[in-house]
Amino acid sequence: MPVPFQRVYIESAGYFMPGEPIPNERMDAYIAPLNRMSERIKRRILAENGILTRHYAIDEEGVTRHTNAQLAAGAIRDCLQRGGAELSRVSLLASGSSGGDTLMPGFANMIQGELAAPPMETLSVHGICAAGVSAIQSAAQGIELGAHRSALAVASEMPSRLFKRSRFAARGYETDFDSHFLRWMLSDGAGALLLSGGTPALAGNPGLRLRLKWVHQRAFSGDYPVCMQLGLTEDRARGHLDFGSWAEAEAAGALSLRQDIRLLPHLFDIGIHEYATLVQGGWLDPKRIDHFLCHYSSEKFIPVVEDLMAKADLAIPRERWWSNLAWRGNTGAASILIMLSEFLHTKALKPGEQIFCYVPESGRFMAAYMLLEVEAAEAPAGALAGPRTTAGAAADDEAAIAPPHDPAAAPEGLGALLTELAGIWHDYRSRAWRTPLIRQIRERRLALPDYLNWMEQWVPQVREGSRWMREGAASLTGPYQALAALIDVHAGEEQDDFNILFSDYRKAGGTVARIDDLRRNPGGEALNAYLHGLAATRNPIGLLGAIYIIEGTGQRIVPALLPLIKAGLKLPPDAFRFLEYHGHNDENHLNRWLAAVEMVMAVEGGEGAEGRGRAARQIIDTARHTAALYLMQFQQITERMPHEPNA
Repeated sequence: MPVPFQRVYIESAGYFMPGEPIPNERMDAYIAPLNRMSERIKRRILAENGILTRHYAIDEEGVTRHTNAQLAAGAIRDCLQRGGAELSRVSLLASGSSGGDTLMPGFANMIQGELAAPPMETLSVHGICAAGVSAIQSAAQGIELGAHRSALAVASEMPSRLFKRSRFAARGYETDFDSHFLRWMLSDGAGALLLSGGTPALAGNPGLRLRLKWVHQRAFSGDYPVCMQLGLTEDRARGHLDFGSWAEAEAAGALSLRQDIRLLPHLFDIGIHEYATLVQGGWLDPKRIDHFLCHYSSEKFIPVVEDLMAKADLAIPRERWWSNLAWRGNTGAASILIMLSEFLHTKALKPGEQIFCYVPESGRFMAAYMLLEVEAAEAPAGALAGPRTTAGAAADDEAAIAPPHDPAAAPEGLGALLTELAGIWHDYRSRAWRTPLIRQIRERRLALPDYLNWMEQWVPQVREGSRWMREGAASLTGPYQALAALIDVHAGEEQDDFNILFSDYRKAGGTVARIDDLRRNPGGEALNAYLHGLAATRNPIGLLGAIYIIEGTGQRIVPALLPLIKAGLKLPPDAFRFLEYHGHNDENHLNRWLAAVEMVMAVEGGEGAEGRGRAARQIIDTARHTAALYLMQFQQITERMPHEPNA
């Protein structure tokens, strides 16, 4: 599934293109034809790819004028200058490229050295086109986890050094079509993004912020052979290090960059299939996409992508597409960063607009996607800034749903525990938000039969809550008696909740007359069995992790959905007593939960840090397992369960 982000913003973007733009008619001065066949291939490729100008970091003599690290450093300087930011702010530098200037050390370290940057964390992602997205994701994850406040993601490519005519001298200036092909396709350049964890305005757009909502990447290398490669012979039988010398490897063609264009149709098939999966999972809505930035290597592939999207009934209108391929060229991993940077510098954005990025990688087939959203600078962080109804305000954006307890406000000694629980919560909430039931609610498609079907499965699940809590309290021994008493109070308050929910179900038009005739779905059965089994063990303090997820759902997720449910179903107010009650009262329950955790830590504190760590691990593990089972229940809640009266 995608990696979601709640507090990662693009503060500024920059790019660096070496030298002057080189039009098609001047390419021969830099990338000279090898033989008579290459001229014919060149005309064919240029007629199809739509590239009119590109940039090279070598001169007409083949001399390097900018190293790849210098290209990346140039993009970073442009990015920082546009944002009025200092390099000293940055504590993480993530780079993506198909190759730096050296085999080692890592490319990010070479960029750091080129910038004379202060000490910081570095990460070098080695790949092809999707490596730039990997760098962005890595930087964003560092910010999301709180390890960094500002991070740079940069991608840079310099393939021109591989395309000089002199590189083919060892083969008598003869080579295969796959090696010819890329000489007329790829060029040099770099792009960079400054990511921040606060709520900064986007550089050049003082009234706007740009939030990174999620990144998704999937590689299919186990399903397909190598398509684009450098370092293997034409038949892929030998690698460049298997030869006796570099000269032998070059003569054998192992140092020629190749792409097997016969495999490319598969790349777009898997890319669009993955895109359809994202849409079906609720991660994006094609109708809401205002700007589509697609990294295609050639304009020849535009109708291919359009046709596949249309066949899936998920087309994004062509007028919403934006690309700078024609005048910036195909710069591999740097393409999407250069494209996004120039787009942000030249387009007027509005709050609520969404920018969807798609990067197919042909190396051994990979697809990468990003979704960004424009917010008004004065809007609450993570909140949608476009026009919305009051009923749908919270429910439209799951990022507004905070964890049950803010780790920043944790009592002494509980910060680490609440931080890890919050991580579990954010993943659970994000997955729950895309389950069929919640998607129906968010998209205003929840009909009365759907609501009643949900209630029919939820009533028997709620009934079990007080039962496993009382069973767990009875399993507490010795120093946990005070905790047992607190759990008994909680179970007592909730023991009749299922009757309230059943009454709401009946007032809404439910036809099943006896609670015993209702059935949980398989996910509910699994959750019930797990919690009862745990409750029967000695001192099952891990149950506090289950309560964190279950009560958090009632106190955070349900209140966000309730306005939409009420607006769509038009039922009398007393048909929602249970949902209203939990939306208000679970806050008290969560405060009680925090007191229970403090009791546990006080008891386990007798064994020092080891005891507290063991207790925290039990709570965390149970929370994770409960979240997984609750999600299973959510996933299956739209299925119809049979009602079989007891004999």
